[in-house]
Amino acid sequence: MKTEPLPQSSGELKVGLVQMAPVWLDRVATLQKVERFIEQAASSSCQLVVFGEALVPGYPFWVELTGGARFNDPAQKRMYAHYLDQGVVIERGDLSRVCQLAARHHLAVYLGIMERAPDRGGHSLYCSLVYINERGEVASVHRKTQPTYEERLVWAAGDGHGLRVHPLGAFQVGGLNCYENWVPLLRTALYAQGADVHVAVWPGGMHNTPDITRFIALESRSYVVSVSGVLRPDDIPVGTPFRDELLATNRPFFGNGGSAAAAPDGTWLLEPVAEQEGLFVVALDHARVREERQNFDLAGHYGRPDLTHLRVNRIRQAIARFDDADDTTPHS
Repeated sequence: MKTEPLPQSSGELKVGLVQMAPVWLDRVATLQKVERFIEQAASSSCQLVVFGEALVPGYPFWVELTGGARFNDPAQKRMYAHYLDQGVVIERGDLSRVCQLAARHHLAVYLGIMERAPDRGGHSLYCSLVYINERGEVASVHRKTQPTYEERLVWAAGDGHGLRVHPLGAFQVGGLNCYENWVPLLRTALYAQGADVHVAVWPGGMHNTPDITRFIALESRSYVVSVSGVLRPDDIPVGTPFRDELLATNRPFFGNGGSAAAAPDGTWLLEPVAEQEGLFVVALDHARVREERQNFDLAGHYGRPDLTHLRVNRIRQAIARFDDADDTTPHS
């Protein structure tokens, strides 16, 4: 069913939080599941739909459970090769179907991916948060600036290129990956651009979201949408490397959710949801942002750029820059 966007003057925004399990480390099957949830969100008249961190093809839960720090270990190398093979190459068109659905239904998408980036040689993975606008265009790709703890064994460090906000109806939306949400200067980079919907994506863990979701809402006087994934033993396909070792831990969940949403005054719109998949829909009213900014606007009347200010490098980093002159010489 095709849904029409709200008029630009409307202060309402309907957001779908998708707490989903990937078909772990299977890019194609996970994207198909993402596409089904986008269709479901469209049928619920959502104008923005958000998915968790590293969802496609999945978070590297094996690293801390299988001795991931063993240097030059053959099993770890095989697992990394599999992970890399299942990474998302945006330039190859891996997200083209998601973009088509966004355009068809006039909704925007935030999607966490493991990005295999040709502009960095194609053999490292970046934890990237992709924003696809309601016209189906990839508007930004934010590569996580600093992988956390054991993530550093399989993820590369990103840059500031994707520290951007995007207009969506009356709102400006921006997002960060997982522990980036604890970094004051990264949050400030979004606040300075007028963000009033803060999207925080997580791999899945109830320990992550109950405090920080409300804290960021109170700090920024914005809506905060925290979206997590889930992962159960049954979500790990037969034949996946380290499957037997992971199942032997007897964990009912490797990631147990925690998706939540808070209003600009820190009250819950959606309390953290544990141990279930689903689409959870919240309605945002821009008037509530304007009300809460009356007494505290961090980037506006409460900012003092004459005393303190932030400088942000948004140049996409590269290992080499090639300056090629146009070759107009005829070739025999």
